[in-house]
Amino acid sequence: MTDANPVSKDQTNIAALTHAGGIFFGFLPSLIVYLLKTDDAYLRAQAMEALNFQITVLIAVVVAYVSMFILIGILLLPLVILANLVLCIVAALKVSKGEEYRYPFALRLLS
Repeated sequence: MTDANPVSKDQTNIAALTHAGGIFFGFLPSLIVYLLKTDDAYLRAQAMEALNFQITVLIAVVVAYVSMFILIGILLLPLVILANLVLCIVAALKVSKGEEYRYPFALRLLS
């Protein structure tokens, strides 16, 4: 956000919980915020970013699970889970400071 339109503490808290919630609840927290906060541009943008990333993680988990039959999934699944954990924590920390965050490996399905 710009300095002319500062982000409130409530907005940063909700955005941080949206990103961190992806660790435990997948895409549900970001989907809820995305659908309910239609009047708040910052929260909607961060929820959309988190939702795009969680959908990407879900696709990666399905691919890793299916590829377990050829043994590559055994290595891939822990990497996907670790990447989800680390990137969600980084995102939550960034948005808690009022910054915008974009996940580096997310498919941009929603825009």
